Amino acid sequence: MSDTLTPTATYLCPRDGARADATTLMWCCPVCGGPWDLDTGPMPPVALDALGGRVGSLWRYEEALPLDGAAVTLGEGRTPLVPLTPHVSAKLDFLMPTLSFKDRGAVMLAELARRLGPEQVVADSSGNAGTAVAAYCARAALPCTVYVPEGTSPKKTEQIRAHGARLEVVPGGREATAAAARTAAGAPGTFYASHVFNPYFLHGTKTYVYEIWEDLGGTLPDAIAVPVGNGTLLLGAALATAELLAHGLIDRRPALIAVQAEAVSPLAAAFRDGADELPDDTGTVRPTLAEGIAIPRPPRARQILAAIRESGGTFLTVTEEQIRAAQTDLAARGLFVETTGVACWAAVGAETDRSVVVPLCGAGLKTGLAP
Repeated sequence: MSDTLTPTATYLCPRDGARADATTLMWCCPVCGGPWDLDTGPMPPVALDALGGRVGSLWRYEEALPLDGAAVTLGEGRTPLVPLTPHVSAKLDFLMPTLSFKDRGAVMLAELARRLGPEQVVADSSGNAGTAVAAYCARAALPCTVYVPEGTSPKKTEQIRAHGARLEVVPGGREATAAAARTAAGAPGTFYASHVFNPYFLHGTKTYVYEIWEDLGGTLPDAIAVPVGNGTLLLGAALATAELLAHGLIDRRPALIAVQAEAVSPLAAAFRDGADELPDDTGTVRPTLAEGIAIPRPPRARQILAAIRESGGTFLTVTEEQIRAAQTDLAARGLFVETTGVACWAAVGAETDRSVVVPLCGAGLKTGLAP
């Protein structure tokens, strides 16, 4: 495979139809300031019987990915699918190289940045995405700065520093951190490795579903539960299920179950109200153990709400006590998962009679046990 961008790929704004070449460093739509989608044009199907013997990473699904070939990899992907109950299985994405599912998207951003050759890479994160971007930029020999909010787990900031990235701690919450990073991203020669605004990240996270499909012999469960803050895993899952259905590789799309912490659940509230967008005032943001999904105003809110409805899915919320109990329960089953990563098990648990896959998407070492 050639070391180039897919020739037909262009950035496309889902709101106003604006387009830009995928080689641009312009990280958002110049018309509305919103995040890009990626128009790849027709892409071939992934043949199940062609996967045997391929590389044991997410790059095995090369037909479905918008980059031809890869030099950047840490062997990410191919995480185990483990039964928890007769109906619920867990995908152990905390076994990724940086101990979270964010590696799926970060490897795509680092590979894209490597080809574009920026002077610097900038990212913002509540911890896991920043760690993943820092690691893959180190692998690609790219200078990287990661912005995190004050109060980010010290174990996550230690990981970021360990990979050689410059760490910028921003006073305030997640929105203040994003604003600081976006200001820095405006400097010439800067690649904004945003897991929210750059759609290449979503094409990395969609491999989560391709792996489930492969492991289940070319089928998918009745439902896929996903923790949702900025919605990057959810939107990747929606991309994958749409592609698999369009290619005739599945005969139905599973319902997508989006899980939010009750303390910060603007999307769940909008879904219950039948809204297509978030209201101007999303209500009070309270502290939550699920720091990774504590996002009061996700830029892709409209797309997230649409994806849930199109799949026939729903939103569920979990309390802080449910998060604590779920973390303890999983640990008793041999799985030590961070507090954000247990949200879907807290929501779905054993009380279901349909087949569901839940992600355990961050290692417990990231945050420790819930107090």
